[in-house]
Amino acid sequence: MLASLRRFSSLGRALPLSRPSLPRPTRPLLRPPTLLPPLARCLAPFSLFSTTAPFDGVAGGDASPYAVSEVDQEPASHRSTDAYAAIELALDSVVKVFTVSSSPNYFLPWQNKAQRESMGSGFVIPGQRIVTNAHVVADHTFVLVRKHGSPTKYKAEIQAVGHECDLALLTVDSKEFWDGMNFLELGDIPYLQEAVAVVGYPQGGDNISVTKGVVSRVEPTQYVHGAAQLMAIQIDAAINPGNSGGPAIMGDKVAGVAFQNLSGAENIGYIIPVPIIKHFITGVEDKGKYVGFCSLGLSCQSTENVQLREHFHMRPEMTGVLVSKINPLSDAHKVLKKDDIVLAFDGVPIANDGSVPFRNRERITFDHLVTMKKPGETSILSVLRDGIEQEFSISVRPLQPLVPVHQFDKLPSYYIFAGLVFVPLSQPYLHEYGEDWYNTSPRRLCERALRELPKRAGEQLVILSQVLMDDINAGYERLSEFQVKKVNNVEVENLKHLCGLIEGCTEESIRLDLDEERVIVLNYKNARLATSRILKRHRIPSAMSSDLIDEQATNGEVEVACSS
Repeated sequence: MLASLRRFSSLGRALPLSRPSLPRPTRPLLRPPTLLPPLARCLAPFSLFSTTAPFDGVAGGDASPYAVSEVDQEPASHRSTDAYAAIELALDSVVKVFTVSSSPNYFLPWQNKAQRESMGSGFVIPGQRIVTNAHVVADHTFVLVRKHGSPTKYKAEIQAVGHECDLALLTVDSKEFWDGMNFLELGDIPYLQEAVAVVGYPQGGDNISVTKGVVSRVEPTQYVHGAAQLMAIQIDAAINPGNSGGPAIMGDKVAGVAFQNLSGAENIGYIIPVPIIKHFITGVEDKGKYVGFCSLGLSCQSTENVQLREHFHMRPEMTGVLVSKINPLSDAHKVLKKDDIVLAFDGVPIANDGSVPFRNRERITFDHLVTMKKPGETSILSVLRDGIEQEFSISVRPLQPLVPVHQFDKLPSYYIFAGLVFVPLSQPYLHEYGEDWYNTSPRRLCERALRELPKRAGEQLVILSQVLMDDINAGYERLSEFQVKKVNNVEVENLKHLCGLIEGCTEESIRLDLDEERVIVLNYKNARLATSRILKRHRIPSAMSSDLIDEQATNGEVEVACSS
């Protein structure tokens, strides 16, 4: 079986990545690459963790996960890391994180799953803040931290969480906690074969642990937890459940944050590099919250074939990538066209395989240049269109997919009418079908989740997730898992829109048009009466989620204000 990237959930279970198009979110840094997840107390400390799905979500074509990294021929200032020095440095800087969390049940969106306990690592940075992994505190209800050598646990609050980059910032109000604590400084990206020491609290014991390794490669990798493709550093140090959030120290500075490993391979771990950490922290400091990573909204094809380049009038000295698809919500959609050739990004030439120069004789995909831009910044793209070179100025910003890849730290939305349960389609919903969700979930929903792009802002794919049986809906039970297209011939934009259309219906009957030309028709008055008894029978507290209740209340206040 192929090796796969994974992260461990708080329960110690490895979760598979999504198919090649959109990676699926993962918790502790190793779902696909094994996120060094919080170490779950509920499992034996020596339990074996494995994954059943091959890792196929990492960009890079046919590159094998076991490919031998090219060693930098002229390493600049190689620095060796003394394990003893790393321990001394970390003793008053690295903390153990204890998390109590409860994830939503997307099949029953009005309730949560059972509470669970997990553990991870973190380290102190200037400003009395603690850096850890997002998957360590995802869906948290209570978080505690403990210093090395102390029996006392202190309550921590979440200042910011970036699930795409799998990073979180914690704060502790107790002044006693900060007595004697030293902060760690962020360093640089290590060169190939430079030594690092990973410090944290992995499974197998309660005390701090240090493992040594060297840098094997630096390249964009799929982050299992947030399913984003960002720069990561591969090292050969052992990274185990519980290490998540701990620092990788090089010299006297932090070179990265441990977050996931490669299942099926020995001693292949991944750390989040300093540029990603700084981008996350800077965004929080500037905006007061996590701002995300930018995207051009392009899907591009390599131009390595000579005949392809000739067809698009590329001269021999030209290199670039072919634009095959553009996100309608991106600024690039207003400027670029399908079949454009992107030659350079901010003056950096793009090779035919989509890579750009990186450090000494290394290369990296040009997506990295895009993700390192701040939201709203402008980029200059050199483009070949119909054989003519042009330059375009395009603003970059984070873009949301039509179907959310993850929805941590928030309750799912739902709406119930006459026993019909409506929810917006999301990958977490599909994950409820199990570890092999790509094959076991409804094919039509899975394909849309992975491939469709939004046509307008705020758009959602609303589906009929299940039918709570009653006389009013008898005969419609087989129509679950179909997308709702229209309500009384009005196209549905999102769940809030569907809720408004149904609640505001003034006709005797209400008609719902679904996928594959299926139709549901109900007597509106009888359906409203049936809703209350169905909710009572199934002990469901409300016919709609809190976000829709707030929306309805706001609309009600507006209507009253207008009428007065």
